[in-house]
Amino acid sequence: MSKVAVIYFSGYGHTKKVAEFVADGANAQLIAIDENGDIKDTDWDALNNADAIIFGAPTYMGSYPWQFKKFVDATSKVWFTMGWKDKIFGGFTNSGSLNGDKQVTLISMQTLASQHGGIWVSLGLPPANKLESTRQDINNLGGSVGVLVQSPTDADESAIPSGDLETARLYGERVADIAKRLK
Repeated sequence: MSKVAVIYFSGYGHTKKVAEFVADGANAQLIAIDENGDIKDTDWDALNNADAIIFGAPTYMGSYPWQFKKFVDATSKVWFTMGWKDKIFGGFTNSGSLNGDKQVTLISMQTLASQHGGIWVSLGLPPANKLESTRQDINNLGGSVGVLVQSPTDADESAIPSGDLETARLYGERVADIAKRLK
């Protein structure tokens, strides 16, 4: 069994809901970045001891919010010692729009993992791209780098499409499985 940590920032509760599904699939520890962009010292210990780290953040204006960026910048202390080298990494994001430039956020997370010398896990699911496909289908937004989720801006997290949440859970399973196999 591998140790997986899911670290996320959630501005309105939507990303937290997705993080819970990813963590459920990975049997992972959840670490929330607070409204000031901070985490506890014990959270840093959990990240350092994890075999896999999964990043999560909403996409605001084509990128992750400043609170997540503050965490990203703080990882430079780990980077100096290559403390996360060869860890398994993954990521997820959500926005109000079907597209919302979420791919940019995921690629930024993938770049962060690469700078740390990590191994990124792709989604590994085919897109639901047939005429009869619905929002309840797995990978209905057609992601490949990580999990893409659409969260309606005029509703709370209960309105997130079930297909997006199931995609998140399956991705958590995939990351944990790959971490276990490479351990």
